[in-house]
Amino acid sequence: MPVATEIRLNRSERRLDVTFDDGTRASLPAEYLRVESPSAEVQGHSPDQRQIVRGKRLVGIAAIEPVGNYAVRLIFDDRHDTGIFSWEYLHELGREQETRWAAYLKALAAKGLSRDA
Repeated sequence: MPVATEIRLNRSERRLDVTFDDGTRASLPAEYLRVESPSAEVQGHSPDQRQIVRGKRLVGIAAIEPVGNYAVRLIFDDRHDTGIFSWEYLHELGREQETRWAAYLKALAAKGLSRDA
């Protein structure tokens, strides 16, 4: 399982840059992290309960809190703060960013929703 060795918040670009012990790096936009939050509010309790989150184009990350030695809790400036992002999940989000983002945009379009508030 990968471990995050460095996490940097770039507030002006609304990005979280993460470096892992396997040498991989991920530059994750706040909007992407917010719409892929591992919280039950977004993910539901089963795949059919997953929510498509709209209107988060300008969301930022207000704070980062460590959770043990395995994760961080991201506090977004829209007050969403219930997702615990494990190192493994952050690594997965980086690895699958292109595919997940395309699927998100397709789902938004299919429901007639917008990235804008």
